Amino acid sequence: MDSPTRKLRVLCVFGTRPDAVKMAPVVLELKRHTEDFDVRVVVTGQHREQLDQVLRVFNIVPDHDLAIMQHGQSLAQITTRALEGLDADLQAHPADICLAQGDTTTTFVAALAAFYHKVPFGHVEAGLRTGNMYDPFPEEMNRRLAGVMTTWHFAPTEPAKQNLLAEGINADTIYVTGNTSIDALRSVSALSYTFEDPELHEIVESNRRLILVTAHRRENWGEPMSNIATALAKLAADFADCNIVVAMHRNPVVRETLRPILGAIDNVHLIEPPDYVPFVKLMQRANLILTDSGGVQEEAPSFGVPILVLRRTTERPEGVSAGTAKLIGTDYQVIVDEATRLLTDPDARASMARSVNPYGDGCAAEQIAAVLKQHSI
Repeated sequence: MDSPTRKLRVLCVFGTRPDAVKMAPVVLELKRHTEDFDVRVVVTGQHREQLDQVLRVFNIVPDHDLAIMQHGQSLAQITTRALEGLDADLQAHPADICLAQGDTTTTFVAALAAFYHKVPFGHVEAGLRTGNMYDPFPEEMNRRLAGVMTTWHFAPTEPAKQNLLAEGINADTIYVTGNTSIDALRSVSALSYTFEDPELHEIVESNRRLILVTAHRRENWGEPMSNIATALAKLAADFADCNIVVAMHRNPVVRETLRPILGAIDNVHLIEPPDYVPFVKLMQRANLILTDSGGVQEEAPSFGVPILVLRRTTERPEGVSAGTAKLIGTDYQVIVDEATRLLTDPDARASMARSVNPYGDGCAAEQIAAVLKQHSI
């Protein structure tokens, strides 16, 4: 008589807010299949408050929190503390599969810890590349290094798959699933929500146009961030009918640049980083988004909102190719000119707003679970 199939022990690791958003659909999908998977969630706490609020939205309670976050920590400190914590967890709780997503230091470390324990690693959102090892830094190398230790490459798009094939990755290990961020977005965007903050409530309910801005990447610290802020000040003066909402990253390097330039302008609103649900609602309401965030590049096209990408390179060229996003860098005049064009030319704005989101149909987590189920022991 055949012995019953043992459930796969799946370790899901994440540490930042974007990690949590994109891994939440995978965790919830795997937990639906209780006959196939025994799911353990470990968070590194690379982000703290931002991570915790996403966990609450999706009702996920970690089995272990490494809580590595310390003020002013270096990349080396993040890496070593996360690696030691995951090594100990895998020692105490052996796994059959380890999963992590994207390009954070947590993801690279999860792949390395899994390798040390000879645990097959599944890379969610695999294959994104800029071709420049220092841009974005350290994310580009985090992705590449995780990729060489990966058993299952869950690529969000066909171009991401082609990147992996060009690096010599076996085609049989690559699965094009779409991006799990669209899975998360689909569930959250349907929720009703009322802003508790009076200022944001008034902005969202008003008839004025809304420009939403996020900027935080290391390569934009210093002069590039100053250029961004100065361009926003010019746009605020030129378009008094617009509210410009800047979601400030918690890093003081970012805040110390933005506040002196933008803090006293009436129609510029410097806000704390919103929780995931209100940020989704701000994207839905926005008329234009300026960002250096990868996740926003994926999500905003679902709402038909044009995106100007404040970077020189992007590992998400699909949005640029589809026409939903335009890569403009951080030059002051270019930012002003490109934003002005979209704010004054209805045809230009409509051509970007009508483009189809190239990042999937919201069923990525189901496909990932199906692939892993094929490898049941």
